[in-house]
Amino acid sequence: MKEVADCNIERQDMAAARLTIADHRRDQAGLTYVYPVLSRRARGVSIGINLNQNRACNWACVYCQVENLRRGAPEAIDLDRLENELDGFLREAVQGDYLARHVAQARYRKLADIAFSGEGEPTAAREFPAAVERVAAVLRAHALQGRLPLRLITNGSLIHKKETQAGLALLARAGGQVWFKLDRGDAAGMRAVNRIAGDPARVLKNLRACAALLPTWVQTCWFATEGRAPDAAAEAAYLELLAQAAEVICGVHLYGLARASRQGGAEKLSRLSAPVLRAWGRRIQQKTGVRAVKVSP
Repeated sequence: MKEVADCNIERQDMAAARLTIADHRRDQAGLTYVYPVLSRRARGVSIGINLNQNRACNWACVYCQVENLRRGAPEAIDLDRLENELDGFLREAVQGDYLARHVAQARYRKLADIAFSGEGEPTAAREFPAAVERVAAVLRAHALQGRLPLRLITNGSLIHKKETQAGLALLARAGGQVWFKLDRGDAAGMRAVNRIAGDPARVLKNLRACAALLPTWVQTCWFATEGRAPDAAAEAAYLELLAQAAEVICGVHLYGLARASRQGGAEKLSRLSAPVLRAWGRRIQQKTGVRAVKVSP
């Protein structure tokens, strides 16, 4: 590993706070690019890689918990720092007592994955392919490739770009997978939830292209707005779009709201009950034929 002054996790004053599902702050380990969170969907401690230090994203999802989110692209990435931080954090988590000190529930006291996620769209970073290479090298150095899953959590909007596909090819070579955002299936729903000029045909094309490169799960956030669940038209549009990719994806991660949105209009959003979300998950599987639907209320 390359040496970078003040990046070694053993020299960091790591935060003493416990990790919780409701708190996904990116500064809890006192690092720049690497941050641990307790993940419902990954069912353990997910080591996040945040390539969007300036909190810039090409989407502005209404449920996003990133404070001061803005439109735009990431700043340049210090790849040496990223690599050194991850190396140090893995040493502390695997060989040290980080998990015992920071995770209260024993069932979550395990490393679940390394995930490119953070405070914006990871694939918008010019260094995304190089970052994947660096992270894969750290996994190999710790004999964790194939043992600790490597994931990309993406809105899928840049899958058509050659640079993104180069990064996905490297991710596939490292045994990685993608969690691809699909919250709604129609342009109006995408505009309301993701605040983009949605094009369902482009989304479907990108989703199928992604699944052709490496294992891909769809991730869907389903919630109530002003006390009302998505209506029948929204459900039908989602089911229709998803059905056209059902045979190529691994399944769906369906989840509800767990953390407060930091975006305008957050007060209008609320969680759906676990029974309602599970019933919707069963309907998704029945109507689209996807292989699996994992529900995290």
